[in-house]
Order: sequence, then C-alpha cells, then structure tokens
Amino acid sequence: MMPLEWPSRWPAPIAPWVQFAQFRYDRLAFLSRLMEQSDFVHLVVGNVNAYVVSSNDHVKEILINQNRKLHKGLGVERTRSVLGQGLLTAEDGLHRRQRRLVQPAFHRQRLQGYGTSMIDLTRRYAEKLVDGEYRDMHTEMMRLTLEIVGKTLFDADTSGSAALIGDALHSFIGNFNFILLPIYPLVEKYNLPFPAHLAMQRARKVLDAYIFGLIDERRRTGRDHGDLLSMLLAAVDDEADGSGMSNEQLRDEIITLLLAGHETTANALTWTLYLLSQHPAIESRLLAELDTVLGSRPPTVEDYPKLAYTEQVFAESMRLYPPVYAFSRRVMEPVQLDDYTIPSGAIVFVPIWAIHRKATYYPDPLRFDPDRFTPAARAARPRYSYLPFSHGPRNCIGEHFAWMEGVLVLATLYQRFLFRLAPGQRVEPQPLLTLRSKYGMNMRICARPATA
Repeated sequence: MMPLEWPSRWPAPIAPWVQFAQFRYDRLAFLSRLMEQSDFVHLVVGNVNAYVVSSNDHVKEILINQNRKLHKGLGVERTRSVLGQGLLTAEDGLHRRQRRLVQPAFHRQRLQGYGTSMIDLTRRYAEKLVDGEYRDMHTEMMRLTLEIVGKTLFDADTSGSAALIGDALHSFIGNFNFILLPIYPLVEKYNLPFPAHLAMQRARKVLDAYIFGLIDERRRTGRDHGDLLSMLLAAVDDEADGSGMSNEQLRDEIITLLLAGHETTANALTWTLYLLSQHPAIESRLLAELDTVLGSRPPTVEDYPKLAYTEQVFAESMRLYPPVYAFSRRVMEPVQLDDYTIPSGAIVFVPIWAIHRKATYYPDPLRFDPDRFTPAARAARPRYSYLPFSHGPRNCIGEHFAWMEGVLVLATLYQRFLFRLAPGQRVEPQPLLTLRSKYGMNMRICARPATA
C-alpha cells in the first residue's frame, strides 16, 4: 500500500473526535458542511481513511470507470445478517450472475403488467380513504407499496400479512444505526442480548417464515404465475454452469426486492405528499395535468408517458429527499482520482443528499421546483448530479419500476384526493438505511370535487 499523502491543495483531515460527534449528531448537515468545504474531503475514522467525493468526474470514476476496484461499504456489508447475499449485498461474480437472472423480470413488456396492478391496488386503497380523516401517510405508503411489490413481483396478496411483514422490515430499518456501531460484530458473533440485535433476529425469523413458505408452495405446485418468483425458480445461468438458484439464494433475492421495492418508494411518495401540501401552485399544475390527461376516468399504463409534470414533481421530490441519501464503497484496489491515489482499505462516501443540494448544479437548491426536470434542464446538468437510483453496474435494477409506480400512484391518489399536513406535525428527515420521516407524516385527507 502506498503511503498516505495529503496534497496542500486539498483540505487536511478533520479531527476524528470532531467528525464523529458531528456525524452522530446530524449526519445530513455534516455531509452538507463537508461539501461546502470541498468536493474531496478526507476523514479519519479510527484507523480507517475515509474520503467524501461529490464532483461529477469523481463520482463517475467511483460508479463507472473504476467500479470493479470497489465493494459496497460497511453499512451494506452488515445488512447481510438479515438480507443475506442478494443483489444489494452480493459482490463481483455472484452479483453479476444474480443480476443476469433477475433482469428479465424488469423488461419493458413486463412493466406494463406491473403498472396495471399498481393502479388497481392504489384505486382499491383510495376507496378506503374518508374525506376529513387524518392518517399517517408514511405508514399508509409503506403498506400500499408493500402490497404493490408483493403482487407485482411475487403474485402474492400481502394484505393479510402486510402488518407482520411491514413490522419486521420496519424493525430492521429502525435498528440500522445499531449495526453500524463498532461493537456490532461482537454482538453478532456471540449473539449478545442487546435489544436491537434481538429485534433484528425476530424480524429475520418472521421474514424467513413468510418467504420460505412462498418458495416451498411454488416448488410444490410447480405453477407458473408469470411473476418474478416464477422466473427465478425456472432461471438457469446459461453463461456459466447452467445451474439455478438454491432456496437460500431465492430467499435473499426476495427479501432484498421486498425491502428495496417498497421502502424507498414509500419514502419518496411520503416526501412528495408533504412537498405538494406546502406548495399549492405546484399542486395546482399537477392537478391540471391530471384533469387534462385523464378527465374523470381512472389512469391506465398508457397514460404514464403523458404525465410529464407528475414525473417532474416526483423527480424533484427525490432530489430534495433522496430515499438513499448516501452510499459508501470499500476500496479493494487503489483508486486514482486525478493525481491522488486512494489506498486499498479506505472507504469512499458519495453524499447524495449534499450533491442534490449543490448550488452549482441546482440554483437556489432548497426551493422545490419541478421545472428543474424538464428534458432541457436535465440535459444541461452533469449526468452524475442526480443519483436517486445510482448509476453504472450497481444501479437500482428496479429504477423503471419505481418511476412508473411513483407517477401512477400519485396520479391515482390526486385524481380523487388532496393531502394537508396536520397541525403540529413535526417534519424532520431521519437518515437510517433510507431517508425516512422521523415523526411520521400525519395528514388530513381532502376529497376533490368530481371532475366534469
């Protein structure tokens, strides 16, 4: 390993005790302050060198040009205790193999069928809403997106077990900060009875029972449901040894897609409902588009490309409140950024939250402005200035699924209802594995007048 050198034109490392205290107290503000100093910042965390990079060129190097020199960072590594070796956590050859097997489930023609289910389930949910009532829309969106991912990817009706599965996934996410603590490897190795560890063990048992039951039922009946699970059961890796997936690998992929397929989209929808409630002019433009495109009829999958402004609203919401607010990579081989070499063993952070709020990319960055995402505005910005789904070989495999779901759910809900923040509701982002609303999102349901 080459010795660590610090060029004078880059900031010196921040004192460990200072950065640790700042990071623990408010990591979002901490990441933003770092980016105000420089696009390239060095931290020392214990005996580990960490680098925070945010320039377009450096992010491209990490995600594209030198991506094979890096693995997922500490947070994702430790989620293997629950997620196993799914697409999120697998590395190198295993990740490439699993990606080949899962990718066909997200081809365009299959997305059409998924979109129909998204609309149907959202309409069924909307029928239960009552004008004037208050609901925690964060919890509501979690339940709705769990039903959608269960039906579209596994042809499973999760409505009966949604609370159980949702509570298990919530417990896992809620205890994410615990698994980042230095003591966690010892807790896991010796099964120490820390409450957070016990909660995650219980969550895993609940999820395993549900998922292995689903797999066993499918193997027993042999019925092809035309969904992701049926495809994975039948898939063989023709580019390698022609083998298929074991029950354990199927379990890891299903739980990964269950988590990623509902958690991130639910958060994005929650923040969108909040932002629209605070910006009536933007909400009015969205409603006008819905009235023009849909009139009084329900949306269809064919309407999705026509709902351009609705998609811009969803995009701008994910800029201000990205579901994945940062990610890290562990350097396996030295990485060259300009004339500086990041050594093996170091950690590289990409602070999506801070990148999305850089004034050089987004003037007046705290302003909610969906017109930042017109085709012309997108084309004028550097490619790696917008990262809600990452880029490159490790980008989110369900990106197109998520875009369609977000737009169609918003269109279906806002065709019938508006959502108003409850008096006294505290709004604060909570950076766990994903960016949640710390105090939920209690909102008043307001019925729209029928469209003529």
